[in-house]
Amino acid sequence: MGGTQESGTEGIRGGKDGRGGLGHVLSGVAVAVGFVLFLGAFVWGALVYQPYTVPTDSMMPTVNPGDRVLAQRIDGGEVRRGDVVVFTLWSDSPMVKRVVGIGGDTVKCCGEGGRLTVNGKELDEPYIEHTKPGATAGTGTGTGTDTGTGLGVASDTPFEVTVPEGNLFLLGDRRSASLDSRAHLQEAGQGTVARSAVHARVDALAWPSMAMLERPGTYASLPGGTSQPGPLRLQLAAVLAGAALVVLGAAYGPVVRVLGRGRRREPAGAR
Repeated sequence: MGGTQESGTEGIRGGKDGRGGLGHVLSGVAVAVGFVLFLGAFVWGALVYQPYTVPTDSMMPTVNPGDRVLAQRIDGGEVRRGDVVVFTLWSDSPMVKRVVGIGGDTVKCCGEGGRLTVNGKELDEPYIEHTKPGATAGTGTGTGTDTGTGLGVASDTPFEVTVPEGNLFLLGDRRSASLDSRAHLQEAGQGTVARSAVHARVDALAWPSMAMLERPGTYASLPGGTSQPGPLRLQLAAVLAGAALVVLGAAYGPVVRVLGRGRRREPAGAR
């Protein structure tokens, strides 16, 4: 009798079939924490980021027509040179362009080698589709391009603009097919956009490809440097960690039961 009672007590304390004991408690905690991380990261992401579909080819090769991007909701005051921003000004629909100049900058095209200059510094722009001489900027009918090779000119439209304080000078990465600040040079502000018109900064491509948008190093040496990426990587890590905890925690009980049955099956003739 004493042996039976002792065996029953050990079964309860040991969590027979994985239904009790410390392991069961820990698996429950893992599942709970996993759900909090998983759902919390999604809610956090929904508050910080907004998805957009880019309909035009003006940001090629960085963003292709129909690409889905994730843009961090920010105040226009947080924008730095090199950022790809979402703004509303020249049309009723949001537009996506790259910031090449901020208040006080003198933006000029073109310097030696056909490069864009900011405050006299030539920019190395590996992200753009360079226009070869003879292409027509802003019309989408360029006669030739050289994507990302560093050849050609940064714009077939010569210009020199001093950006007013509180404004931004914006260009598309596909300079031969982008209706950007160059198309509004004769307007007040010489085509610049007020920071208040910006409501998001693109951090990543979401579909059909998935990739973070890197900050161009060419702007890092200018005053103010480049912006810091948003919390998207941290949010994705929290989603993955949460999912892993839920799976591992939920699998604990079944795994223990299977292992327990295996231990109870003794070989034939064993005593």
